[in-house]
Amino acid sequence: MYKLIAIYVRPEDPAHFRKHLVETHLPLVARFPGLQAMHYSVAIDAGEDDQPFAVVECEFADEKALRDALSSPEGEAAGADVPNYAAAGVSILTYEPRTFALTPFPGG
Repeated sequence: MYKLIAIYVRPEDPAHFRKHLVETHLPLVARFPGLQAMHYSVAIDAGEDDQPFAVVECEFADEKALRDALSSPEGEAAGADVPNYAAAGVSILTYEPRTFALTPFPGG
């Protein structure tokens, strides 16, 4: 599995951001070839740092599938759409998740 996470900075107009993200941008991303799952939230708790506002998480089979999706016409359309709602900024992270095995605590 390979993931892309988009972390959005708090916008000047949260209502416009939410509407555009949900009604326009996420439907564009949903068309990515090879996309296996997508999750989002516009209600994240950033603790004392109130800058992060929203997050989108996309899952792909592997890094090649992610790169192919981003370079596809659908990926290019989604990339071109970002300035229409995320003028405050967005950070994109891509990574291969690793699993850490949980073991019971001694005596627990």
